[in-house]
Amino acid sequence: MTLQAAPAKSDRYPGNFRIRTLTLLLALAGLLTPALPLSATEASPQLMLAKVYHAGISLPDYWVSEKLDGVRGYWDGEKLLTRGGERIAAPSWFTAGWPKVAMDGELWAGRGQFPKAVSTVRQQTPDDAAWRAMRFMVFDLPAQGGPFTERIPVLNGMVSRIDQPWVQAVAQFKLANHQTLQSLLAKTVKQGGEGLMLHRGASLYKGQRTDDLLKVKTHEDTEARVIAHIPGKGKHAGVMGALLVQMPGVDGKTGERFKLGTGFSDKQRQRPPAVGTLVTYRFRGLNDSGIPRFASFMRVREDPSL
Repeated sequence: MTLQAAPAKSDRYPGNFRIRTLTLLLALAGLLTPALPLSATEASPQLMLAKVYHAGISLPDYWVSEKLDGVRGYWDGEKLLTRGGERIAAPSWFTAGWPKVAMDGELWAGRGQFPKAVSTVRQQTPDDAAWRAMRFMVFDLPAQGGPFTERIPVLNGMVSRIDQPWVQAVAQFKLANHQTLQSLLAKTVKQGGEGLMLHRGASLYKGQRTDDLLKVKTHEDTEARVIAHIPGKGKHAGVMGALLVQMPGVDGKTGERFKLGTGFSDKQRQRPPAVGTLVTYRFRGLNDSGIPRFASFMRVREDPSL
């Protein structure tokens, strides 16, 4: 529904927007509980998750690969799942002949094609033509023992035996120093890539967030949940001015709330992400109170389980 200003002052905001304003007041009073994710968390695979790259690491200890902007996919040996454990309705030909061995990877449609990848994966009835443009980029074998350096040739051999053009092993390589890493990062981003990944060669596969896996990007980004819509002022009068969002809690503590007011198109301000939605935003570090600095909206996270 488009939000437009009405002539009467008392009806400056349409009904839906007045409801959103009331939602804001309830949220600020702590009376509103955010919507829960829709993912089937009980069935979620235990995946290895990355931390953020930081200075002081020994780069020769890590393998380097491109960070692919797609949808995390987990093949459990029988079916393809999202990060949240929901079954992906891929065409039968896409997974035909895959081994009964767990594979961790990214369902990828190419650089800059994240919305296309999400749209394809979310469909309950698979679009055959859309899946023809998808690739399953395998980067690890969760059930394979041994350190990552030893898992790489096993993974490459498995992908070679699958022998399907839409199943590819993510290329892993070494870099000599951090200057070379930053140069490659800049080149990758300039060419439309998202960033780089570092994977410690000596690491075992662990279903947790760990320094053995690091993401290297020109900016940080993460998710927060929309708590309420804050009415705009000035040039944004009559539409959404900012989102009140909440960061995930840590160690049982409630996550911080903050206003996310930049990065939106005019259309997005007229039809803002719904309360309870997860949104992705980019930022540059945290201030002393733990609030993201220079936070800017990127996109709605279409499926919380992805």
